[in-house]
Amino acid sequence: MNALQRHRALTRIWASEPGWTGWLTTVNHNDLGRMFLVAAATFFGIGGLLAMLIRAQLASPRSAFMGPEVYNQVFTMHGTIMMFLFAIPLFEGLTVYLLPKMLGTRDLAFPRLGAYGFWCYVFGGSMLVLSLLAGVAPDSGWFMYPPLSSSLGSPGINSDVWLIGITFVEISAISAAVEVVVTILRYRAPGMSLDRMPIFAWYMLVVAVMILTGFPPMILGSILLELERAFGMPFFQVAEGGDSLLWQHLFWLFGHPEVYIIFLPAAGVVSTILPVMARRTLMGYGWIVGAAVSLGVLSFGLWVHHMFTTGIPHMGLAFFSAASTLVAVPTAVQIFAWIGTLWTGRPQLRLPMLWILAFFATFVIGGLTGVMVAVVPFDWQVHDTHFVVAHLHYVLVGGFVFPMLAAIYYWLPHMTGRRRFFRLGETAFWLIVVGFHVTFLAVHWVGLLGQRRRTETYEPGQGWEIINLVSSIGGFVTAIGFGLVLVDVVVNAAVAIRGSRDPWGAGTLEWAMPTPPPAYNFASLPEVRGRDPLYDDPDLPVRIARGEGFLGTPRGNLRETLTVDVASGRAAHHVVLPGNTALPIVMALVTGGAFVGMLLKLYWLVPLAALGVIILAIRWVWTLGSRTDLGPQDVGRGLALPAAPEVEDPPGWWGTLFLLIADATLFGSLLFGYAFLWTVAPNWPPPAYLEPGALMPALAGAGALLAVLGPRVAERGLRRSGQAGAGLGLTLAGAVGAAVAAGLAIRGAADPQAHAYDATVWVLGGYVLFHAVLLALMVGVLGARAWAGFLSPLRYGELRILRLWADYGAAATVLGLAAAGLPGALT
Repeated sequence: MNALQRHRALTRIWASEPGWTGWLTTVNHNDLGRMFLVAAATFFGIGGLLAMLIRAQLASPRSAFMGPEVYNQVFTMHGTIMMFLFAIPLFEGLTVYLLPKMLGTRDLAFPRLGAYGFWCYVFGGSMLVLSLLAGVAPDSGWFMYPPLSSSLGSPGINSDVWLIGITFVEISAISAAVEVVVTILRYRAPGMSLDRMPIFAWYMLVVAVMILTGFPPMILGSILLELERAFGMPFFQVAEGGDSLLWQHLFWLFGHPEVYIIFLPAAGVVSTILPVMARRTLMGYGWIVGAAVSLGVLSFGLWVHHMFTTGIPHMGLAFFSAASTLVAVPTAVQIFAWIGTLWTGRPQLRLPMLWILAFFATFVIGGLTGVMVAVVPFDWQVHDTHFVVAHLHYVLVGGFVFPMLAAIYYWLPHMTGRRRFFRLGETAFWLIVVGFHVTFLAVHWVGLLGQRRRTETYEPGQGWEIINLVSSIGGFVTAIGFGLVLVDVVVNAAVAIRGSRDPWGAGTLEWAMPTPPPAYNFASLPEVRGRDPLYDDPDLPVRIARGEGFLGTPRGNLRETLTVDVASGRAAHHVVLPGNTALPIVMALVTGGAFVGMLLKLYWLVPLAALGVIILAIRWVWTLGSRTDLGPQDVGRGLALPAAPEVEDPPGWWGTLFLLIADATLFGSLLFGYAFLWTVAPNWPPPAYLEPGALMPALAGAGALLAVLGPRVAERGLRRSGQAGAGLGLTLAGAVGAAVAAGLAIRGAADPQAHAYDATVWVLGGYVLFHAVLLALMVGVLGARAWAGFLSPLRYGELRILRLWADYGAAATVLGLAAAGLPGALT
């Protein structure tokens, strides 16, 4: 098979369907990455328009441009869109597009999960934007502090739109994180050990794990606040045993790691582009990896940084102030490594490099003001002033938007196959950088003079008028610059002349393919021997195109790729990925039906949508696996590897593992909230509390024991005699026991509307009940698949996945119901 025949065969296998239906059914990461980027850019335009409305309102005192109700919706939606609908989805889109190419594979680990996450993002974001057009947008700030966001402070559906819409959108973030972390750990080119991975992959691995552990606290907070608003469960009402500070703890457990979740992908972009622009390899690779991991860990110890004025004990203030200062150390390690790379290289001041230099200047200023607000006495003075607004924008725009603009111009030739011809980008650069600094240096100034944020107007005569006018003028200049970037990108993508395959002379694998990239990425999978494969072997692109790598001969309609050993990068398994399907968009629509039902109080729609999701999920799972034993698969170059259904840790096992990490973080946050309210809220526990008795603990313990034993018995039976029925029956019995115990806990709580303790017991019991029902459904589906021939003594990996869920469900049952019954056990 020659190169042209190979290209045609692989394109037929991997390409999306022609026409508009292809965009709705594609699961190819190239398409999804572009779709993510376009959607994020669209939301950025909407958020930027709202920013200009804010600056128009604040340009003069006593402005009548917007009333307070409209202004509250506008500034809330500006922050919400920029944080949740632009920043995270933008780097997700870049990662979805680039990561398989950098790693030397053909697609992400779970293509349909990525498509499902994208459509959840689009539908959830559209729900929020439509609420703005309808005049019922969130109006309590993008941080949604109760009691302003409770039914007392916001009696309409405005806050419900935020709580339900953002939770819907976060499905996308969790989906992307699971997909990214499994792809990085397992789906790499053979020979690409951990210490040979592209630096961008290391950053995204850290970010993905941070998303899995940082987003669940906010998701939990949103669920609890919506339960309070919809059903009167008083988690945040002091008079009924709640505390509004619980929301701040849960929100900022997400909110401060969120800053580094946004910054670290940008730092990965800088670490990738800067060495190419400096024409030398990256200095301090190991140090930068260590700094990225350190930032990921330290960021979770900073959440009280945002709560210094809430009455935190002095010991807590000292600890979190020190932690907030300490985080500057790994940041400085990265900056000095970048400076050293430039110092020892021969930098070229091309447009991506200009944006990186703008990032240096702007982010360092933002970092310095961050150290300032980490000092408690200073924070007491500037808290809730425009100084904090300016600091936030210096960190997020300087630390994220500027590097992402460098990324757009750096990888634009890769996406389009064209080189820049029209030179609007340089003009846009100067407009944006100058306009931004004029805007937010003025905002720093007016904040130090005492102007409060989140207020729609101010009185004349306080010395703020000229500063705000200058700031607004700078803001509109910045907006013009971003408009020119859009024009420059579109024009150069559409009409510029064809360019070379690797215009920058980079050494990473994404430049080893034709540009724009084919649907399959690599005609054959390369073998990697260093961190910069194209520098190590300049002929590698030619040999890949000739099919001299792995999987160079297409077979039928199979979308084939490989997994590798996590640490060494040794080729491990042969994997067949699913093809194009409408399942992801249909499931996202049905999932959205549940959220819309909750928003519009059409609660009858929620169980119908849940049933639809279950049916679609069964259909989703049923298309995976094999009904015959496949044996070792020839992957080329004389190597035969076991097929993924015939190993003990198939891709689904890894996906389940990291999904359960997110699940466990949400559960841990729930236990944290329970302990927090018990510690600080009045009248805990109330006079009437759950009496566990003997039946509930017995059922919980027996259910947990059976759930742990069942999958192990099933696996042993399947591998010895081909029969898993007895073990699956034990697992089902364990799920039933846990469900009954959870029902007894819910029934034993007096009144979930009367006291936060009872409401918390309901949530704990509901959490255990949900996982017990889920485990029972999984047992039923797995039993049906065993009857249909999907399991055999060689194909037992699905039982290993069930074992993970069963073990987790058992632990959640014991811990959750023990916490619920603890007050009664202590008396």
